[in-house]
Amino acid sequence: MPPKGATTHARLIDEAISQVTVRGLAAVSLQDVAGAAGVSKSTVLKHFQSKEALQAEVLDAMIERFKAAVWAPAEPLAPGRERLDRIFAGELDWIDGDDTPGGCPLMSTAAELDDQPGPLRDALKASQLLWAKVIKREFRTLLPEADDATLELKVFQFRGIMMAYAHSKRLLDDETARRQATGAWRALLAAA
Repeated sequence: MPPKGATTHARLIDEAISQVTVRGLAAVSLQDVAGAAGVSKSTVLKHFQSKEALQAEVLDAMIERFKAAVWAPAEPLAPGRERLDRIFAGELDWIDGDDTPGGCPLMSTAAELDDQPGPLRDALKASQLLWAKVIKREFRTLLPEADDATLELKVFQFRGIMMAYAHSKRLLDDETARRQATGAWRALLAAA
């Protein structure tokens, strides 16, 4: 069993992520996290020292949770189609956000930080570029003769499907969004 301090720290991160998915990273204050977690603001400060430190840890936690939810189940599978299909399904599930009220915290944070220079944007950008390399590598296994431009287009299309799915599902309440995304995915693979 983890020590009480570690348990509290994890609970504060969980609460902050939950709020970030709905309100955005910048809008979540130390007091908001404290109130929702049922602790004092000084307790939050004891764990994070500043709002910036909280934001950095929250971003790191979101990236790690994404890896655990999407990459970890796909990694043991055969490279190429089998792994790409699992990544695709895992990312849709991640966007659905069963454990986060606002869906994918990385998408909401990306929209918030895309034009905001600084260490948070840099860290998120680095993680997204690394993820694009993973997707490209899997497409390269599927399409060994393809040139870099073709593979990068496949990655772009993959990301486009994910963004369209999130928009349709979460903003438009489109009950056909998953079916539409799956159809777009099949078309992308058929064109491979």
